Amino acid sequence: MENKNSISKTSEFFVSNLYGGFATQQELDAEYDVEKAVPDFLEYIHYFTKSSETARGLLESRTVVSYGETLMERLTVYPAKNPDAPVMLFVHGGYWRLGIGDEYDFVALGPSQAGFTVVNITYALTPVVNIPEMVRQVRSAIAWTAKNISNFNGNPDSIFVAGHSAGAHLSAMAITTDWSAYGLPADTIKGVLAVSGLYDLEPVSQTFVQPSVCITAEQILSSSPILLIGQSNVPLTVVWGALETAAFQEQSYNYLKAWQHAGNQADSLVVSNANHFNILKGFETADGFLTREVLSLLENSKSISTF
Repeated sequence: MENKNSISKTSEFFVSNLYGGFATQQELDAEYDVEKAVPDFLEYIHYFTKSSETARGLLESRTVVSYGETLMERLTVYPAKNPDAPVMLFVHGGYWRLGIGDEYDFVALGPSQAGFTVVNITYALTPVVNIPEMVRQVRSAIAWTAKNISNFNGNPDSIFVAGHSAGAHLSAMAITTDWSAYGLPADTIKGVLAVSGLYDLEPVSQTFVQPSVCITAEQILSSSPILLIGQSNVPLTVVWGALETAAFQEQSYNYLKAWQHAGNQADSLVVSNANHFNILKGFETADGFLTREVLSLLENSKSISTF
């Protein structure tokens, strides 16, 4: 005979997780709909486009190269002025279904001024490819960079990865890479800056995004960074805006705590007055708050290497 109390507890668990911890499907969708959560969303997109045009005009040199076989597998490289410079790769967001790297060239402004060689990654999107294939492409982009960036004044022993939104998810997945499969050392990545990211795919798979992204049960297990955390020497900084939805703040907070609980090094930054989009303005200057976080990862890597 079944225990009524256990049935009740099971039902409560099912109900609490049916909508990603929120009360209704409408509430869950609203929590993950970053476009509707931010007033004047299209103005931000216009701003990013214009700022990227400005960046391409201001930065002295720009090279576009292929790191894979398809047209979307390409990198835009902004070489540092001086050789042996630290390297920052940027992975854009867009819910794995929108955007190309060119629309985010403005993020190169601050790190370039701070002395980095900057690499902006473009990758294929759904429905052409699924999330695991995007993970593979970003890993390939990082591997290409590690093997070739010395030709662009970059130091292959000083590579940092930054990502925003779905790009933060892909950056977090890069930490789990077995770099020996690429003929590279285990410490190929010296630090990751994850901004306003998605680290647990299960609640996302229950939202309005699912019909276009088609997250499977297997992908939840294999491509959710929060489920893949082990001991790691990669320093991690998790950043999110105080004006982001509760779901996005929870995703970042839970990933940060899980990373720390595993005994790994992690810092966090909650940016006041920042929403899911204007937070990227922190990359626009050498003293911008996101540029400073990448510089902190760089300084941390130097202290580790001399320990």
